[in-house]
Amino acid sequence: MAFGTDRRYMTMAQAPAAQIDVGLRQYMLRVYNYMASALALTGIVAVLVASVPVLTQLFVFSPLKWVVMLAPIGFVFFLGARIDRMSASTASALFWVFAALMGASLASVFLVFTGASIARTFFVTAAAFAGLSLYGYTTKKDLSGFASFLIMGVIGIMIAGIVNIFLQSPMMQFVISAAGVLIFAGLTAYDTQRIKETYWEGANYGDVATKSAVIGALSLYLDFINLFTFLLQFMGERRE
Repeated sequence: MAFGTDRRYMTMAQAPAAQIDVGLRQYMLRVYNYMASALALTGIVAVLVASVPVLTQLFVFSPLKWVVMLAPIGFVFFLGARIDRMSASTASALFWVFAALMGASLASVFLVFTGASIARTFFVTAAAFAGLSLYGYTTKKDLSGFASFLIMGVIGIMIAGIVNIFLQSPMMQFVISAAGVLIFAGLTAYDTQRIKETYWEGANYGDVATKSAVIGALSLYLDFINLFTFLLQFMGERRE
């Protein structure tokens, strides 16, 4: 009798943990679905802008290109600062607008590099991202200690990139690209662990879960895009 009671007690104690584990998987799946959908939208818009002459002229070769290039940065800061005051539907809509604008800003990639090298780099990036994100999800090691170094690294390559606009140094571009690959590889693992932790901190119900998933997807999306663009500097074949 006592054995049966112990079994029932253990089953009841384990049930909440099992429910949380299922909930966590569903939450992470929502994050990845948002991210994958945004990447698909970005790719579609980029190909469309690069292949339709009128759109190419408008978004790549006219002064509007600066708006298209800078607008996604504004969206990132706006979403990060205001998402707590938005509805879940508004946050989702802004996320899709951001992904579309990123597609327009990345259209020039399809004009500079061959389609085959872009596809090859994309699949390499996807495989690397999957492995890094899986590591971030499963590791027991706390990766938060690397956060400050990674953020400083991002700031560093941004400053170096601006300086190299004027210097046009191939060696400096090589160093920036190599550093970028390493930094965003680390951020992919760190951001995955951080997103997982937001679930445990209470971002697991209603609109809160949706908005948290949008912000999480935005982080991973940016990691993927940056990893892809830096790898493209090594793997991309330029059009003649």
